[in-house]
Amino acid sequence: MSVEAQIKSSSTPSPSNSITSPVECSLKSLMDIASLIETGSCKKEVFHIARAVRLTNSLKKKLAEPNLLQAFLDFALSPGSELHNRLSGFLHHQRGELGMEADSATSAPAKRVSPELEIYCYLLMLLFLIDQNRYNEAKAFSSAAVVRVENLSRGAVETAGVLASRVYFYYSYIHEVIDDLAEIRWDLLHLLTISTLHHDDLGQQETLLNLLLRNYLHYNFYDQAEKLRSKARRFQSHTIQQVCRYLFYLGKIQTIQLKYKDARESLLHAARKAPVAAHGFRILCSKWAVLVHLLLGEIPERTTFKQSGMERALRPYFMLTNAVRIGDLELFRNVAEDFAGFFGSDKTYNLIVRLRHNVIRTGLRKISISYSRISLADVAEKLKLDSANPVADVESITAKAIRDGAIHAVLDHANGWLVSKDTGDIYSTAKPLAVFSSRIAFCRNLQNDAVKALRFPPKTQEERDSDEYWRESQVLDEEIAREYMDEDETYF
Repeated sequence: MSVEAQIKSSSTPSPSNSITSPVECSLKSLMDIASLIETGSCKKEVFHIARAVRLTNSLKKKLAEPNLLQAFLDFALSPGSELHNRLSGFLHHQRGELGMEADSATSAPAKRVSPELEIYCYLLMLLFLIDQNRYNEAKAFSSAAVVRVENLSRGAVETAGVLASRVYFYYSYIHEVIDDLAEIRWDLLHLLTISTLHHDDLGQQETLLNLLLRNYLHYNFYDQAEKLRSKARRFQSHTIQQVCRYLFYLGKIQTIQLKYKDARESLLHAARKAPVAAHGFRILCSKWAVLVHLLLGEIPERTTFKQSGMERALRPYFMLTNAVRIGDLELFRNVAEDFAGFFGSDKTYNLIVRLRHNVIRTGLRKISISYSRISLADVAEKLKLDSANPVADVESITAKAIRDGAIHAVLDHANGWLVSKDTGDIYSTAKPLAVFSSRIAFCRNLQNDAVKALRFPPKTQEERDSDEYWRESQVLDEEIAREYMDEDETYF
């Protein structure tokens, strides 16, 4: 008898047992998930397995109970089999290799277990070990899970791609927690190469690419990350989480490479597409977007720092923005020193060092507007430069600002003066055109994304009016919402 048939026979409610415990309810849910996986494996329909993964996300907090997982393993796998003994050994703090010594002659009759259900059991055990903070055991077990995924047949890979993506995700997550990401870099490259050659488009390529980008950026290998990203095959993404991660990593790379305008677009798109529940990810995007705005010479809107639940996390960046806005170099230095540890943990301190020049330019612009003529010594005093020869430094900085068009003034080298020019009408320049063009482009992109996200109704009126259609749509919406709520924000 197949696992799916056993599930259907065991799911019949008993009239004498109307009240069930939470563990029994969770076990029933896991049985239903196993039924979905078996259905997807038999019919070769990925939709069922993707739905099983979404349902598992809503059960993650309940999987810390060893008895629950043991009952499910006894149900899904053959008791006494090699895989069953290995997984059960991890549940009871034993070495997983002990299960390999079991005598198969005394085991129960072997069940026909699909490869997809085996990978799902590996995934459940990974979640259990992570929840128990047993990362050293999880490291070895995740490596074994990846090897099992690699040994899948081509027919099974087509349907198990969604499960394989989650295994790869936790494989990298565990190594990051124990600060050992460099060890798996070549393995991830190998997996991405195989996945690309086999055209595994069910989320594996996008997941592996994002994991590799995160691996490179963790060690500040921005050039290698850009080379990989630029040469990777273009594919249609299947999950909004992977799209947001890719855009965020792309924005970080472009920021380091001084492509601030492209970085701003990537970071804003990542923050806009991210689910509302991904709070930590949206805070990260906001931090980098604020710095990119400042590096472009723009001042972020105050509402950026007043978003719900983000005020405390963005407080240092708000103080930094205030220092840049008023052009106070001393205040900027104080904020950078006071929050050096905070900026270092965000890996944004190098970008803040770049902002010093922007602060000086802002101060120069305010001085040139306020004074028609001022000596360079007074400019150096107002800017509070901490250098050996501040007058000479101010002269070179002012000359470069005039050449770049940051201020409208001329230098009188003979007398040591900065002479400001009359401010012209900005509407006689091309700046308003550029601003309106960027706003129009943003609105058009927003409209295109909204059209792509549309879900079209059924063709016939009978299908539209059927209760089954609306019930399935409502269940699917609730599952997707729960998936976003349960997504790990620290690793989004």
